[in-house]
Amino acid sequence: MRTAPQRAALVGAVIAAIVTLPGLGIGTLWDNSETAYGEVAREVLLYHDAVVMHFNGAPWFIQPPLYFWLAALCAKLLGIGTLAMRLPSALASIATGALVGYGTCRIAGFRAGIYASVVLSTSVMQAIVGRLAIMDALLDLFVAAAIFALFASLQPEDWRLSIARRRAAAWYWAWIAMALGVLAKGPVALVIPLLVVVAWLFWEARDGRVIVLPGPRAWLGAIALFLSIVAPWFVLSQLRVGSVGIGELVGHYSIGRYVGTIEGQTGPLWYYVPALILGFFPWIAFVPAALWSASRVAVNDRDAALVRLALLWAILPFLFFSFAQTKLPNYVALELPALAILVALWFERVSDGEHRRAAVASGLIVPVALAVVAIAVTSFTSNMRLTDALGAIADDVRVLGIVMGAGALITFLLLARVGWANRALYALGTTTAVALLFIAVVVEPHVEPFKPIPQLAAIVMREHRPGDEVVIQSVAGANALLFYTEPKVVMLPPPDDPRRTLCSAKRVFYVAPKDGATPEPSNGRTRRLIATSGKDGLFLYEGPACAGD
Repeated sequence: MRTAPQRAALVGAVIAAIVTLPGLGIGTLWDNSETAYGEVAREVLLYHDAVVMHFNGAPWFIQPPLYFWLAALCAKLLGIGTLAMRLPSALASIATGALVGYGTCRIAGFRAGIYASVVLSTSVMQAIVGRLAIMDALLDLFVAAAIFALFASLQPEDWRLSIARRRAAAWYWAWIAMALGVLAKGPVALVIPLLVVVAWLFWEARDGRVIVLPGPRAWLGAIALFLSIVAPWFVLSQLRVGSVGIGELVGHYSIGRYVGTIEGQTGPLWYYVPALILGFFPWIAFVPAALWSASRVAVNDRDAALVRLALLWAILPFLFFSFAQTKLPNYVALELPALAILVALWFERVSDGEHRRAAVASGLIVPVALAVVAIAVTSFTSNMRLTDALGAIADDVRVLGIVMGAGALITFLLLARVGWANRALYALGTTTAVALLFIAVVVEPHVEPFKPIPQLAAIVMREHRPGDEVVIQSVAGANALLFYTEPKVVMLPPPDDPRRTLCSAKRVFYVAPKDGATPEPSNGRTRRLIATSGKDGLFLYEGPACAGD
């Protein structure tokens, strides 16, 4: 018979799976990151090399290998495609839902565990990260696992985990999680858990709580375990390519991301405020009340260790990434479990009859916000000339507005009625899950015809002959062209003169703006526009190979 934490984990996994898996393999990968990471995973199979990652046939040192190993394995089993590339993220997201349900239930009870799972899995950013071919879902899972395990291993003597073997197991599992996180995303997987847990230890010590710290033998064992997982790939990489690989990965793309700007991905100090508002929608409406309640409980209740941990988990990574010079919205997804726990614990108190005024006020935020968005969308679609892509999903957007509006209104009414508040969270969670599934199964296929590069790539593959060259210039989506054709693709920067490249083989496929000034052929060669998609064109240059114009 399953224990309550195990039941909470199962429910959490099911909720996350419902939100994440349907439609996962529909359509093509989105341009930029998905196709870049998908291509690196594909080239693990193409070059039979699991040590040095490759992109477009060249060594690639931007990210560690774990995601690419898992995606390559999925591709080996399922075939190279959208489903295989996204499945590692989906499975990590499902595991995170189970972990949050399990961890919260062990400390705060079954209902709190289920609440936390519902909130986490039906938040917008969690659903998006779990449905993309990127490594962030893996990072979020391992960071959450490390924080929960460290929390369990460092509890005071009078806590339920006082049995030495269970403490030791939790301690070592934390270091295993951090090691896997480093292989998934780099040193940040070590920094964030230690930052949060060390701050929590200081808070507990300040309040006079007796914390059981590991002894020297436990530290040595943990470090040895960590290194045994992380070191082999780094050592093999060092032997294969020297220090350049580790220098690029750790120096430039890890530390360099924090102290400098990578690929123009920067933003102001308040960058993550709107990112969290949108990413934690619709539950962001309840965060102010949850934070206020949690801050009071954390100060006044000596036994509220989980609340103090969740507060620090929510705040410190936010500040950490806010001061980083390179910024992307998904960086703060690793603090969503903490926000989910805080909102879940607040809903627990609301369900027990507390905070009724704050609950009603918070519940009103969601329908009001949705009404403003609906009015703006309706006005925009009625009075502006839409692009074809936006016009294709205008009706879908209206349906989403109706679904979310109805769910938000029902949530508000349930919060306003005495004794019905415990149903409000499920109403909003169900509505949001339906909306997210609608986007995945209905909206995304409607957008698919407006992704130009996969369509042009299919034509290239159909017409391709041995010795042909493929070139792209001045068109977004070069990574997609590579993923849906075969390496190597020549990616020319816009200022470069393409004539020499277009003369490098008997047949050259050239993707460029269809109305742009494409080079005239010479040396007996011909040029044909063989396909168009949107504003992009696929040109075929044929004739004798030559050295240049």
